[in-house]
Amino acid sequence: MRPSSLIDHAALLLRAVLKFDAAADATTASYFRQHHSLGPRERHALAETVYEVLRQRLRLQHLVRDSAGPIERRLAIVAWRGDERALQAALTQTERQWLARVRAVDDNALPDETRHNLPAWLAEALRASGDEVWFWSLAQALLKPAPVDLRVNTLKARRDEVLRTLADVGIAARATPYSPWGLRLEGQPALNRLELYRRGAFEVQDEGSQLLALLVQARRGEMVVDFCAGAGGKTLALGAAMRNTGRLYAFDLSGHRLDAMRPRLVRAGLANVHTLQLAHERDDRLQRLAGKADRVLVDAPCSGLGTLRRNPDLKWRQSESAIEDLRERQVAILESAASLVKPGGRLVYATCSLLPVENESVAHTFNATNANFRSIDATEVLLRGDVADAALLTTDGHLRLWPHRHETDGFFAAIWQRDR
Repeated sequence: MRPSSLIDHAALLLRAVLKFDAAADATTASYFRQHHSLGPRERHALAETVYEVLRQRLRLQHLVRDSAGPIERRLAIVAWRGDERALQAALTQTERQWLARVRAVDDNALPDETRHNLPAWLAEALRASGDEVWFWSLAQALLKPAPVDLRVNTLKARRDEVLRTLADVGIAARATPYSPWGLRLEGQPALNRLELYRRGAFEVQDEGSQLLALLVQARRGEMVVDFCAGAGGKTLALGAAMRNTGRLYAFDLSGHRLDAMRPRLVRAGLANVHTLQLAHERDDRLQRLAGKADRVLVDAPCSGLGTLRRNPDLKWRQSESAIEDLRERQVAILESAASLVKPGGRLVYATCSLLPVENESVAHTFNATNANFRSIDATEVLLRGDVADAALLTTDGHLRLWPHRHETDGFFAAIWQRDR
């Protein structure tokens, strides 16, 4: 494909993505389905360019504001993440000179908002969680792509075995610092063609997400509920911890996501999982499990702002008012899920959000209205799960993971035991 055509594609794709009508990954996938002539390398360059614009949108818009031509083309040129020679070949002489001037701009001289690239309301909320050094460390971390983490399926393999096999096929990896099941890869290698993947020896899963499953401490023969299972990443981890015994219920409002879980269950070798699409968090069918579950995980629907390294469009698609609405739903879901826990059982509430309003605030509300549940210190649970340096992961007894401190997505988790 001619370089000029590729830049045109980048501009068209950006125009679609920046409408924010849907998630960026869905819009990008739809665009690629409509343009079959794009090869793997071209698709990779286009996707990386789009995500660079989403990460650094305020900075890039500031840099191109005084130049001529469609803004999507200007943004695509400045953010280009494909072959540099192809880019230069696609530009006019005037555009080459303009790009050189843009690249020479000193970022330290730019306004704050163009350096942190966060909407004002979100920057203000995050600044309240730490001092200025802390905030800028977090902001810079959120501008970088996330690493690829794997969770080794302990039903089928050992971590050291998977590590050696990956090395044999030229994939560099190392053990994650906290999760006893995790591996962190260098780069973004193709994984779904590997024999290890086909036989279910691992799943792609952020280390922080693995730690949420670890907090549940699901055991052999128990009844465990993944209340908001989604496509089943944590369900798979819980099933492996249970050694494919007992009963593991995976609930979700989306039948499509539950359907997507089924081939993953087969590949992972799990036969103890029972899926159920709920109509809402108070679905009458939940009554038959009331007070019977040994463990309940509530990975609640949330803003997803802890995943900005993977989903940078979320910071432009979310709003303060939407998050307030989410908080009300989170409280309702947690209350409903708590009714399933039996005396002596465990309840874990989690989000992939950075915001206290979705995290500590929800936990405090639950504490105020549920005297029969007692908070458990996450540090103690993590230590029993063979996590070294567990104290580095917790604040006020809750799991609190930050991209700039722990190299994971941003996560929060609170744990309770039902006493009566």
